[in-house]
Amino acid sequence: MAEEMRIVLRNYGKIDPLKIDDYIAAGGYNSLNKARGMDRMAVIDEVKKSNLRGRGGAGFNCGQKWAFAYQAASDIKYVICNADEGEPGTYKDRMIMESDPQTLLEGMAICAYAIGSNKGYIYCRGEYPEVADLLKKAIDQAKSKGVLGDFDVEVRSGAGAYVCGEETALIESIEGNRGEPRIKPPFPPVEGLWQKPSIVNNVETFANIPVILEKGAAWYASIGDPSYPGTKVLTLTGDISNKTFFEVPTSTTIKDVIFQFGGGIPGGKRFKAVQIGGTSGAFIPETDLDTPIAFDAMSKIGAVLGSGAVFVLDETRDLVDVTCRIAKFFEHESCGKCAPCREGTSRMHELMDKINAGKGSAIDITVLERLGRVMSYSCLCGLGQAAPAPVLTTIKQFRADYNAKLM
Repeated sequence: MAEEMRIVLRNYGKIDPLKIDDYIAAGGYNSLNKARGMDRMAVIDEVKKSNLRGRGGAGFNCGQKWAFAYQAASDIKYVICNADEGEPGTYKDRMIMESDPQTLLEGMAICAYAIGSNKGYIYCRGEYPEVADLLKKAIDQAKSKGVLGDFDVEVRSGAGAYVCGEETALIESIEGNRGEPRIKPPFPPVEGLWQKPSIVNNVETFANIPVILEKGAAWYASIGDPSYPGTKVLTLTGDISNKTFFEVPTSTTIKDVIFQFGGGIPGGKRFKAVQIGGTSGAFIPETDLDTPIAFDAMSKIGAVLGSGAVFVLDETRDLVDVTCRIAKFFEHESCGKCAPCREGTSRMHELMDKINAGKGSAIDITVLERLGRVMSYSCLCGLGQAAPAPVLTTIKQFRADYNAKLM
């Protein structure tokens, strides 16, 4: 693990997460104090120049998003942390919150100062009740120390809906409505929670902010891939020797992630495929393993970095069966608001189930490809748009697995 570089996990295992004094002794809240001595727009410019891009999957420039909210004319603005970590195989946000909750609060408070907000929400995954309790205790400690000033933070628990990882569905849920995505524009920085300007960033994104303010934009921009600088926390699952998590510069290749940090494939078996970014990620073949994990580099091979979940499969795995199970997951998790997703995920699972059972034909594969392309550009939100990716990439890269099951 010599090449690991910890920025958001810098305090992991070094401080007691329930003792704010430990965090302060490690330099905590110095960045917030520094920010409060700066012009608000200067804080935003520093974040913008660092080129920190969202670590939740969209990859949008964080500082630019803050600038939109700063410029929006409103007496009320909100800062929202997306901690609805519902992506299968992903637990990096939980590790950050469990080990260092104050760094999340500090990052949110810096954002609040920059855009002119005094109210924040942490939307915590419903299956993380212990984390929600820990966050509430951390907030109480921060209030008792007076470090947050007039910034008030509240924890809201989700209800187990995968779609609430999408920022506008999350906002609807906080408002007490059914978790369904909104039509965009308007985007949340202009019109978000209760129609007020709102910044929605995920846990890992906020956890970078205090370090950027402390060490400067130039320092951060010099780390990793220039187009997507900094580090990324990755979580490894599947057929891998080290089922673990770590934080590495974004210039690290997929091959190093699997064979250096992951320790390779156990049992002397050969590598077959890797899915990065969660269930909506593309399946990547061995020929693309020299690709850096940076956002744009992944896009060039038709893949996504997403949440940073790395799911490795060895040569014995049936990719058609794995993809069929993923299709079933998306059928179940579709909120049903738009027809392309509601009907598309259902038909996609239906066709995958048929092929997986050995009853499909080449025509069914053609229909799957056409259906996937339509869904990718016509669904309302990222769930439906990304749902076809596992199907389309396995058909493209591992067609032999499909052909072996055709009638």
